[in-house]
Amino acid sequence: MQLPETPPPPRRGVLSSLRSNFLTGLIVIAPIGITIWLIWSLFGWIDSWVLPFIPTAYNPVHLIREYTGLEVDIRGLGVATFLVFTILVGWVAKGLIGRSLIRWAESLVLSIPLIRSLYSGLKQIVETVLQQGQQNFEKACLVEYPRKGIWAIAFISTHAKGEIAQRHGPEEMISVFLPTTPNPTSGFLLYLPKKDVMVLDMTVEDAAKLIISAGLVYPNGENPAVPPQKLPDAAE
Repeated sequence: MQLPETPPPPRRGVLSSLRSNFLTGLIVIAPIGITIWLIWSLFGWIDSWVLPFIPTAYNPVHLIREYTGLEVDIRGLGVATFLVFTILVGWVAKGLIGRSLIRWAESLVLSIPLIRSLYSGLKQIVETVLQQGQQNFEKACLVEYPRKGIWAIAFISTHAKGEIAQRHGPEEMISVFLPTTPNPTSGFLLYLPKKDVMVLDMTVEDAAKLIISAGLVYPNGENPAVPPQKLPDAAE
């Protein structure tokens, strides 16, 4: 018995094909365009803050205008000036004379009541941000939150130390950061027993993508139905 022939798939119309090509191109162009626009805007913002503080005799914009006669807006001159100036300040600060000058300047600033509070707060914020930039989360994990039976993705920061570790008792505690979706920069700091933390095999970057996409982007792109590896039962 001869089986009936399978009908050919319907042809896509011109508008449907154009729409598909447009969406595909948009997916490719949008991240690149937005990234370039953000960098361009950031450079312009830094230039607008840095260049006015440079004396006219040394300002790159005025020097270019004087020697070429052209009004050229070169983005990044302020950024380059700021980077060179910051590197020079850091180099001087590492020396004995620089450390002495910094201690003297800080003692002078801290002697002024109102300025002292402002300077101390800003210094603490900057040091905290820079220290966080140098440290990375160890691993991604699963924790039961906000109640038993509901699991959320978190990032292991470090083992509990100091008073928190002492007051909890002999059981080892782990500090984890539980981010929110789709903005992972905000979240909650939780201290959990080590046995209640399930470490994931996926990288921190893959876990972040999963959080930002609200579960739509699974780290195992080849076969999302199959987990990357077997998950351990507890933190290592």
